[in-house]
Order: sequence, then C-alpha cells, then structure tokens
Amino acid sequence: MNIRIVSSKTIAILAAAVMPMSAHAQEGKFILKGKIGQLNAPAIVYFDRSEGDERFLDSAVLKNGEFSFTGTTADPALMLLVLSKDGKRIENMGQGMDRKIMYLEPGTITVTSATDMASATVSGSKMNAADVEYKKYLQPYEDQMAVINKIWGGATDEQRRDTSLVNSLNVKFRKALDDKKGLIREYVKKNPKSPIAVFALQELSVHNNMDLAELEPLFATLPESTRTSVAGKRFAGNMEKKKTIVIGAVAPDFTQNDLNGKPVKLSDFRGKYVFLDFWASWCGPCRAENPHVVKAYRRFKSSNFVVLSVSLDQPGRKDLWEEAIKKDGLEDFVHVSDLKYWNNAGVKLYGIRGVPANFLIDPQGKIVAKDLRGAALEEALAKYL
Repeated sequence: MNIRIVSSKTIAILAAAVMPMSAHAQEGKFILKGKIGQLNAPAIVYFDRSEGDERFLDSAVLKNGEFSFTGTTADPALMLLVLSKDGKRIENMGQGMDRKIMYLEPGTITVTSATDMASATVSGSKMNAADVEYKKYLQPYEDQMAVINKIWGGATDEQRRDTSLVNSLNVKFRKALDDKKGLIREYVKKNPKSPIAVFALQELSVHNNMDLAELEPLFATLPESTRTSVAGKRFAGNMEKKKTIVIGAVAPDFTQNDLNGKPVKLSDFRGKYVFLDFWASWCGPCRAENPHVVKAYRRFKSSNFVVLSVSLDQPGRKDLWEEAIKKDGLEDFVHVSDLKYWNNAGVKLYGIRGVPANFLIDPQGKIVAKDLRGAALEEALAKYL
C-alpha cells in the first residue's frame, strides 16, 4: 500500500467565492471544511482515506475551530476524520480517539460540532445524508448494544470472570448481530437505489463472512450504475475472490513478520494442521473467541497442530497487539502481522471482510473448514486429529 502524507497546515475560513458544487462534482474535486467549537493549536484534525491500495493522510491545525481539506476523489468512499486536542499524532492516540467515520464525495462537505468530532453533523453530501437515514434504520441494534455495554461496563472484575455473565452477554450479542443483519437486508431490499446501498452490502458481508448465497442476489438488485461504479466493481471482485477461498482449495501462501521481526510463511507449517486465525486487539468479538481457541490448542497441541495468528492491528500500535496476546494467554501461538490494519496483505489475499475470520488447513495445505466459532473448532479438530 502506498501512503501519501501532506504536511500539517493552518487553515482559515474558506473564501466565499468557491466553484459551484456541480463543477466540483464533474471534476471529482472536493472541499471538506469544518468547525469544532473555538479550538486552536495544538488541536489538530487528521484526514485519513484510502483509494484502492493507496492511503492518503493529511492534517490541519485548527484556528478558531476551523479546518479544511481539498483534493479529488475518483469515487465516493468511506473516510475517517480524527480530532486530537493535544496535537498527538494519529498513530499514538489509541482506541479511544475522537473520530468521525463518514463518506467523502465530490462537492463541498461541511462538518460542524460545538465540542468533539464524534458528535459532529455533516451537511452538503447526499452520501452522508443517506447514511444518517441508514443509521436510524440500524438503531434497534445500537439500542441492544448499549444495554450489553452498560451491563459489562457496570460489572466488577469478579463478575467479569464469571463465565455465566460472559456467556449470557455473548447470547445477547449474537442476537443483536443477527437482528442487525436482518435490518441491513431489509434496508437494501427497500432502498436499492440508495447511494450507500453497496456500502450497506459491504457491512453485511463483514457480519456474514461474505456469504455469497445471500450477497449475490442482493447485489443483483442494485442499479447497473451502482454495480459498475468503483465501489460496486470492488465489491463484485471481493465476491469473486471469495469463490477461490473455499473448502478443498489450497490455502494461498503468504509471509509476514512475527513479533521479533522474523519472516514466517504459512507454508512453513506443511505437515501440520494449521488454524489460521485473523483477529485484532481492538476487535471485541475476536477477544471473546480467544478463550475457545486457547482451550482447543491446549487439548490438541501435541497432535500435530499449530495456531497461526494474524493480527490486523494498526500502524504504530504493536504495543496493543503484544498487550492483547499476553492478556488473553495466547503466548504459545505463532503471531504475525504487517501492522497495516485492514490493508494487511493476508486480509487482502483471503478476501477477509470482517474479523474474527479463520481457516483450518490440513497437512497438505488444503482448507478443510472455516469460520469456526466457539466449540466448533474443538469439534473439527476432534474429527481430523
């Protein structure tokens, strides 16, 4: 992945005489301007977006709360705005950073908030307007998650060690996730012409592990203009890639560095059963699955079995990766990562759309099972080993 970094700059109010939105749209130009209260330096806003395999990073120091970014975009795409009130670099802000996930598209987009980035409103963008309606559609899921988080947040350390609490919350979480998948299906069926319909399908693919039996018929209902857009073609390509990562196929080989910087190949483990596990320290469902993987490993570690753990942790956050390994008791696994977040080379190779995701590979290098959750891993290992 290529990364373009533009140096920090101080931006004042944009001149009133800007080109009409239609002219910007025709040329793919965008102006993204905003105001967050009355913040001044060292407060800084980071602009983070990807276009294909290229990542664009930019930043702007706030003056009277104002900032601006300009450029061109080939196609509407998701992006990230991050506010650092103390001026810390984006890679050093951790999981609690104040951020806004939104859509970037040609035209003039305005982001405003009195206090923080997370609660900012977005105007001047049909993509983001559609996203507001989409999020209202998903509110029942958010309500369920708020209850789960409240219970967990209010639990003592002793209660959190109680497996009955963890299991009950896992049941609630899986129901919430199933409900969310149903809401996304319903949204796409009722709103195939929505400018974010294909992005809603991408979200569904994360939650259903790219289930083509469900996704392909829904994708076919979208207008041709959507299916042939950059985002549409990319999603169609991901579905095609998924067809090559099937049970019975030879698992694609790849190399990534371990915790000590030593290159490790998947093919290094030929002759063994390999549990190839994609996860991340920031992924709650992944962390909830780790105890099951540990239990299976302890039972079968002497039976020609190894866990190859691939982390999607972010650039500059190796500390969080190492901390999660230690906290979850994963030290006996083989750990690798290129610390490129969703641009991890293994993720792209395997067409991973959401984590946790996993594959059980036999001694000949063939995929014999995938997406094993909970007790399913032990059951599969018992069958083969």
